[in-house]
Amino acid sequence: MKKRIKYVILAFAAVVLGLLVYVLYRYNIIPHRKYSNADFGITAYVSETDADRDGVDDQTDILQSAKEYVATKPKYKSVYYASGYPDDGHGVCTDVVAQAFLGAGYDLRKLVNEDILAHPKDYDIAEPDDKIDFRRVRNLEVYFAHTAVQLTTDLDRIDEWQGGDVVIFPHHIGIVSDHRNRNGVPFVIHHANPLQLHYEEDILENWGEIVGHYRIDG
Repeated sequence: MKKRIKYVILAFAAVVLGLLVYVLYRYNIIPHRKYSNADFGITAYVSETDADRDGVDDQTDILQSAKEYVATKPKYKSVYYASGYPDDGHGVCTDVVAQAFLGAGYDLRKLVNEDILAHPKDYDIAEPDDKIDFRRVRNLEVYFAHTAVQLTTDLDRIDEWQGGDVVIFPHHIGIVSDHRNRNGVPFVIHHANPLQLHYEEDILENWGEIVGHYRIDG
């Protein structure tokens, strides 16, 4: 009887441990192994434009700028800034995209505002405010639909997902990484909540519906 109880306890502990490891891995608390484009025979996309004329093409510049921004480890906090861009080490998901594009020579504060004024019905904003409008996911979704190349949302077409692309979920947005998981699906550089441990995570297959995948076209 004692042996049976011991085996039941051990089996239960093993199940609990297995579930714990699964949850920690599922939510990227345990980092996932990263693969490169070369591991899947994928050639990295290089754009033909260089908006800030720094010798780095826009696609690569956006990717590198996103990585540089999250390397500062911004704290998650949604605040209105008179300057538009956060200047106190805080930010949200849209700031990853805004900073990535700013580093490549694209000021989304100005560009999104111009598009809102040109297409007010598409944005449905009562009173446009260039200090915050470019930091809202819905507005960025409309902006990229107007100005960028719309790409596949099919994760089986892994070669069509490239580092520096923009990916949009309901109420969330990020920059596609040049690192991939074991299936070849890219990681995402993003900032989702105050508890997030890593800014580059394997979430494309399990975050939820992908409502947009875009690439800048100069």
